[in-house]
Amino acid sequence: MSDRIQVTEQVPDQLLVEIAEYAAEAAIASDLAYDTARWCLMDSIGCGLLALNYPACEKMLGPVVPGAEMPGGARVLGTAYELDPVAAAFNNGCLIRWLDFNDTWLAAEWGHPSDNLGAILACADYLNRAGKQKLTVRDILTAMIKAHEIQGVLALTNSFNRVGLDHVLLVRVASTAVAAKMLGATKQQIVNAVSHAWIDGGALRTYRHAPNTGSRKSWAAGDATSRAVRLALISLTGEMGYATALSAPTWGFQDVLFKGAPIELSQPLGSYVMENVLFKISFPAEFHAQTAVEAAVTLHPQVKDRLDEIQQIRIETHESAVRIIDKTGPLNNPADRDHCLQYMTAVPLIRGTLTADDYEDAAAADPRIDQLRERMEVVEVPAYTRDYLDSEKRSIANAVQVFFTDGTSTERVEVEYPIGHRRRREQGMPLLEQKFQDNMATQFDSTRCASVMAAFAEPAQLDALPADQFMELFVV
Repeated sequence: MSDRIQVTEQVPDQLLVEIAEYAAEAAIASDLAYDTARWCLMDSIGCGLLALNYPACEKMLGPVVPGAEMPGGARVLGTAYELDPVAAAFNNGCLIRWLDFNDTWLAAEWGHPSDNLGAILACADYLNRAGKQKLTVRDILTAMIKAHEIQGVLALTNSFNRVGLDHVLLVRVASTAVAAKMLGATKQQIVNAVSHAWIDGGALRTYRHAPNTGSRKSWAAGDATSRAVRLALISLTGEMGYATALSAPTWGFQDVLFKGAPIELSQPLGSYVMENVLFKISFPAEFHAQTAVEAAVTLHPQVKDRLDEIQQIRIETHESAVRIIDKTGPLNNPADRDHCLQYMTAVPLIRGTLTADDYEDAAAADPRIDQLRERMEVVEVPAYTRDYLDSEKRSIANAVQVFFTDGTSTERVEVEYPIGHRRRREQGMPLLEQKFQDNMATQFDSTRCASVMAAFAEPAQLDALPADQFMELFVV
């Protein structure tokens, strides 16, 4: 098939063409994007390794049915599994996303662009081990930059959550495009594959919200990346695509699921998203709450001995936080708790920190947490909302202040930018590296950890490392 997008009686939707041409042809010239992608690769793998400590995640791993492994196939982080690339994408995507600790992107639609790494690692390892291609870590980084960009730029002005669709829709679209390219698809085949990604529609967000908040939100991205690899493989068979999957009257995605609104790119695809991505460094907390948690940690010394004297806790925040994570009433499971602003603020006020273990049932049984939640007032600050939406500032501000029964109060602690924000990169990157080392140490001995850190310390040599040899660093 010619490597040209066919223009037939049905002209392909422009968005499909733009995504395919970017995935197939765009050259990434940004050193900042590649440097950030290495940090993102490190951090995402560390998040996956840490997730192995949680049985609820571990039970999701392995082949689709017992015995359906693929010797010589794609590997799964921290395990001995060798699987077909579709299953491997689910496994690695599930691991990376499970603890809500990987990078994030906040715009009209938010999400976690490193979720796409589930598909990218699976395809790269499979292709190299099968002798089909000779991909390197540099190729992985390029695919990451492009997946981040497709997902993130689509999210800038198109809000899927406001029509009840989950943001993993964009993971599926982005992963489909880059996976198809990695697997050797032509531009036309990428168009076809991406058209199927849109035709699949979107998962409902109900599993992220009361009364249905649950652990599916921790494996939904893995599901999206595995579906992306499957669609890419289908396109390689020559299966047809659907030129107006988005724009077809009545039956296209826009009319059926987006209330007729056009889905468009607000800016050309380049490397903007990777350059500005947000890292979760200090806390495994939904990103709109990161600065509230930091403020609460700051206030801990002032309140830890006066918890019984607290009359009110005031949390000042932005509109997205109010809409997504302002929760009162019972919290039923860890997935419910790590998306509750009040819970994520109460724990560090009491304990001085917030870890993944603090969402488990044993930790949540501490009666002081709900006692503090009942005394909290969450208020939107219009200036915080404006700065959150400002393309230059992209702040995620929260302020916390505690008032006591004797009429005294703590200082009002405001944190505008979380530690993982681009404006705090110099401060954040050493902490991100330490986070990776700590997470890796939960699975590997000191010799293995030192070997991995040595590999990341030499960017040029790391970039040249074959993708399958890179994966060998992280499997057992």
